[in-house]
Amino acid sequence: MTALLSLAFKQLVRHRLRTLLTVLGVGSGMFLFTSVETLQQSLASVTEETAADTTLVVYRENRFCPMTSQLPEHYADEIRGIDNVREVIPIKIVVNNCGASLDVITFRGVPSGLLTKFAPEIEIVEGGSAEWEKRTDAALLGEQFAKHRGLKSGDKFDAVGITVYVAGIIRSPFPQDNNVAYVHLDFLQQASKSGLGIVTQFNVRVEKSSDLKQVAEAIDSRFKSDQQPTNTRPEKAFFAETAGQLIELIGFTRWLGLGAVIAVVALVANSILLMVRSRVKENAVLRTLGYPGKAIMFLVLSEGGMLGLAGGIVGAGLAWGFLRWQSFTMGSEGHTLAVLPEISTALLAIAGALILGIVASVHPAFVAIRQPIVKSLRS
Repeated sequence: MTALLSLAFKQLVRHRLRTLLTVLGVGSGMFLFTSVETLQQSLASVTEETAADTTLVVYRENRFCPMTSQLPEHYADEIRGIDNVREVIPIKIVVNNCGASLDVITFRGVPSGLLTKFAPEIEIVEGGSAEWEKRTDAALLGEQFAKHRGLKSGDKFDAVGITVYVAGIIRSPFPQDNNVAYVHLDFLQQASKSGLGIVTQFNVRVEKSSDLKQVAEAIDSRFKSDQQPTNTRPEKAFFAETAGQLIELIGFTRWLGLGAVIAVVALVANSILLMVRSRVKENAVLRTLGYPGKAIMFLVLSEGGMLGLAGGIVGAGLAWGFLRWQSFTMGSEGHTLAVLPEISTALLAIAGALILGIVASVHPAFVAIRQPIVKSLRS
């Protein structure tokens, strides 16, 4: 078997140009496949509910864009009085674009004393909390947000008519926190001219996941007859409902991924078939020397697997590095989606390319062993 693998590698090296073009073609397909899988996994991470989810989002009923959702800040005190509510944080959101976009700038205004209490998982990796507490125009930027725009602690940043001082860079295990700018609530209320006491939403942390439905119903029932009625949903369900445009766009990419898979299979199959037809005499000689049909089939399948593996490494590696370097962020209705690839996605693409290469070589392998020896020697 080792000898056959060595021979398969030498056969590929003998035809350098054809092998190189095939590997580049497979790499292009797997680059697209890896990018699509990254999008799908990123979307799943913010929309698929788990038993660990304990956060509700209270929004203005029949509103979607943050600019149209306005709720009185004093609702927070009444929400805190509901059973099984652990913490409530009023949030003011200002975005540069409510539609689906690749370049979304999101400001989140929060009461300064509640940010670390509500989200203790946030870690300041650059700068410090002293500047954040001292300056009213201070901002804590998510790590990906700052990286994408080349900002660091001490810089000034202007967007959506709001100028802030970068007091620090934060890192969070939740992707949405890494792609926004946190500022003081009262500062954002004044800067956006929405007026003090008005917020976009409330994030409510409940005691346990099983309390989500009960607490959501209690909140909506409490404000049903008020001038600003609410619609309360689990955080991930809220994202899935409000970011409809974004989800439709990412859903369409599945077809691109399928197209990439078909293209890889066709490309490898065509390349291997050409190699088999150009080596009719060589395969006949091997069979004359006593190599069985299974050995010839293994040789052809090995060549296809090597082409798929090489192309998968090239395509998946480039896609993983590119997406890590660029740090793409997609947004819709004020919610952000970080397109960050995991190493598992790249490994999946490489394994998939290897399997596709072998599958694509099955037909050429049968062609190679079905040719009569005498006829092949005369060709």
